[in-house]
Amino acid sequence: MGCFSGLPEECISTILSLTTPRDACRFSSISWEFKVAADSDAVWERFLPSDYRDIISGFVSPVVFTSKRDLYFRLCHAPFLLSGGTKSFMLDKPSGKKCYMLGARELSIAWVEFPYVRNWTSQPQPRFSEVAYLWNGLSLDIQGKIESRLLSPSTTYAAYLVFTIAGQFYGLEDPPIKASVKLLEDGVESETESDYNTVYLQSQISTDIPKQEGQLPCERGDGWMEIEMGQFLINERGDGVVEMRLMEFDAPKPKSGLVVEGIELRPKHG
Repeated sequence: MGCFSGLPEECISTILSLTTPRDACRFSSISWEFKVAADSDAVWERFLPSDYRDIISGFVSPVVFTSKRDLYFRLCHAPFLLSGGTKSFMLDKPSGKKCYMLGARELSIAWVEFPYVRNWTSQPQPRFSEVAYLWNGLSLDIQGKIESRLLSPSTTYAAYLVFTIAGQFYGLEDPPIKASVKLLEDGVESETESDYNTVYLQSQISTDIPKQEGQLPCERGDGWMEIEMGQFLINERGDGVVEMRLMEFDAPKPKSGLVVEGIELRPKHG
């Protein structure tokens, strides 16, 4: 590192800002000069989204921070509510890419003949004040959309349905559900069953149905379950609309006990 020791702090900061948040944290342990440069606002301003000021101005509760580095890690630590509390935002810690969750009130959820939304106060603690609770319903149809300009450009994202199973549930084991995620740039595409991925809402699939390939849910760190609905690439321009849908194509079957918190969009790693 001898070749860097004589550089002004501004030059070191510029160099570090072209790396990653993880690299900047590692470089800060080399020496006092590197720590000062690595912790500077000039570095962490580059790691924050270019529109971060507009984003944090829309938070339901203000975020308090002492530096741009502090702000970065606060945004990575916990989600902040937006849009009156029906949407949330946070940063992906390794990359600084934007993550959103669309709460149940941001989604179009049809329980066919039994539309029903109720407060959910039991564990796991929800992110939003209201979640959608399917009670004695028929087939599922859950839709959500978000403008791609809100997401980080040149990034591959995955969309996840975040849910849990509550109470005396039934009818959720089978048949499999179909999930679709599309980035629409020139109008709306028609949807057919072949456009969808197969997903299951329970990890234990009934033994009396044929073995099929499909996505199974997994438990999150917050106590909810999630299942990947699909992936998409945000282009450099970031124009278009991302549409997500989960529905049944088979004949309706009575079901109950599904609790939907929302759909989360976050960068796909690996």
